[in-house]
Amino acid sequence: MIDKTGSVQAQMLMDQIKAYQAKVSQTREPEAAIAPADVQKPRFNDAVRELVNSVNTAQMQSSNMRAAFERGEDIPLTDVVISMQKSSLAFEATLQVRNKVLKAYEDIMNMPV
Repeated sequence: MIDKTGSVQAQMLMDQIKAYQAKVSQTREPEAAIAPADVQKPRFNDAVRELVNSVNTAQMQSSNMRAAFERGEDIPLTDVVISMQKSSLAFEATLQVRNKVLKAYEDIMNMPV
């Protein structure tokens, strides 16, 4: 069963499709009639920065949980161990990615021209 909002949204979608079809039929080049939306593509350095920041956050959280447990706060040991394992795994994965990138760079630099 379709409620009113679904019906209204479907009608709006159909109206947009009809408007695009009218635009395309009026031009000789259909691809030029519909301009692509500005899509923000992720940049490599932003992705790397975000990855390193998330690893750093995991390590800081793990360190804080360990320190709180050592002070005697009410934190279960299992949560501390899991947090430490997560941060260790994230660091190891980041290290492996770094090694692969460096290896690829070295391979490219050693290619004969």
